[in-house]
Amino acid sequence: MSVTDLPAVNATLNFTSFLLVGAGVYFIKKKNIKAHKACMISALGVSAVFLTCYLVYHYNVGSVRFAHEGWIRAVYFPLLLSHTVLAAVIVPMVLRTAYLGVANQLARHTGLAKWTFPMWMYVSITGVMVYLMLYQL
Repeated sequence: MSVTDLPAVNATLNFTSFLLVGAGVYFIKKKNIKAHKACMISALGVSAVFLTCYLVYHYNVGSVRFAHEGWIRAVYFPLLLSHTVLAAVIVPMVLRTAYLGVANQLARHTGLAKWTFPMWMYVSITGVMVYLMLYQL
C-alpha cells in the first residue's frame, strides 16, 4: 500500500463509521446496550484510524485541488465547507458523548448523543461524497 491508496482507504473508513454509528443507534433503540456499545466503540476506533490515515496522507501530499469545472463546483465547495466545519466540531462532541456513556451519566449522554449522532452521520457520509467527487469524477 502506498500513500496514494489512502484516499480510498479513508472513504472506506468513513463509510464504515457511518454504518457502525447507524447500527449503534439502531441497537440502542432496541435496548440492546451491549451491541450499542460494541458498535460505538468500533466507530470510535475506525474514526481514529481514519484521522491517522487522513493526516498521513495530507502530510505527504499536501492539499488536493478540485480540478472540475461547471455546476459540480457549486456542489463540491459548500459540501466540503460544511463537512470540514462539522468534522472539527464533531470530534470533541464524540469524545464527550463517549465519556458520558462510559461514565454511566446516561441522561447527559443521551442528551448530547441526540446532537452528536446526526452530525457524525453527516460528516461520515459527506466524507465519502467528497472522496468520490475529488478522486472518482
